[in-house]
Amino acid sequence: MEKTTIQMVRQDLKSKRDALLLAHEQLKKDNDDWNKCVIILSLVTGLFESCKIKMGWESDAVALVPIVLSSIIASVSALIKFKKFPEQMEVILQSQSLLTHTLSNARNTDDLTHSLLKEYHESLEKLETSIYPDIRKKFLKQSHNNLISIMKQESKFYEMISKVNNGEVVDTDDSLSSKSNEVESPVVEEV
Repeated sequence: MEKTTIQMVRQDLKSKRDALLLAHEQLKKDNDDWNKCVIILSLVTGLFESCKIKMGWESDAVALVPIVLSSIIASVSALIKFKKFPEQMEVILQSQSLLTHTLSNARNTDDLTHSLLKEYHESLEKLETSIYPDIRKKFLKQSHNNLISIMKQESKFYEMISKVNNGEVVDTDDSLSSKSNEVESPVVEEV
């Protein structure tokens, strides 16, 4: 869909930047999970070696266990290297940085200029080359849902603020306040 207003460009940049942040967050979580696996396997191997020495276990089967565990650690480490988590995260961070810069420029202008539109298109190109389409689709959908939820919540908040400022008693739901179900307007003395 072609973006023809500055507001559409801003919203699109926000959603795409958030999608990249979500993709980065998932990659980081996956990378951390694999690294935790290596750490745990290494600790188990060390524990087993210590137990073997302390308990005097000398059988051939016991001697093979550390070799098997070390082979598993090497395999997992190779798989981590093959998945190129740090490189993927770096590309996403670069794309996210470009989108953030373009969004900042869009927020600092009232009109959709030719130079801003060019910058916007360059940002989109960087986004499209930083993650695969199926992954982009997944995180864009999640980003869109998040932004819609944020906007709904923000709208409720400003409606309640307006009511409180007009002296009305407002019932709040748990999503806005967990401490109290009623907000009374403050008494303001005019001088």
